[in-house]
Amino acid sequence: MIKIIFATTNDGKAKEVAHLIQLPYIELTSLNSIKEVYIPKVEETGQTFLDNALIKARAYFDTFKQAVIADDSGLIVPALNNEPGVHSARYAGENATYLENNSLLIKNITSIPDKQRQAFFKSVIVYKDQFQEKVFEGICNGRIIEKPVGTNGFGYDPLFYIDELQKTFAQLNTEEKNKISHRGKAINELKKFLKKLNN
Repeated sequence: MIKIIFATTNDGKAKEVAHLIQLPYIELTSLNSIKEVYIPKVEETGQTFLDNALIKARAYFDTFKQAVIADDSGLIVPALNNEPGVHSARYAGENATYLENNSLLIKNITSIPDKQRQAFFKSVIVYKDQFQEKVFEGICNGRIIEKPVGTNGFGYDPLFYIDELQKTFAQLNTEEKNKISHRGKAINELKKFLKKLNN
């Protein structure tokens, strides 16, 4: 059994990643389920998703001396100077809710013509143990719509529209989303690596 800490306190993300990995020899624990020790808050001060994922992976590996996966992911809208980018979780402020972040995105996108509202989600995942650091990435392309549609998912999912499916992320069930999502693609690469670790 390989024990891995997933460096997140985001329950939605933890549930999604646990569902994606599902390998019988992997025991995945999120930070929210660790009760017996003090867990330091790690400031994500990087300029890129990779920077932040590395910061978290290294910090929590140093704390727990156990294998860690850390991800940083977010939404990039080129017409908004690549916002919200690394600030996706705190776009509307340090403790912003999903609703507040979505409202600000809608406000900012209103002046952008429909044809220029392309966007993409990007996920960067770092695996770290005592021997190595490995990086895995995934991207999903779509566009931003002005009104939220759908009740599944979290974050910007109700505003992220996939033209090929004619649905937002929030209208997809878990299986549908995992097949095409940025995190799903990055986790698939991670899974290939974890299978090699178990051999």
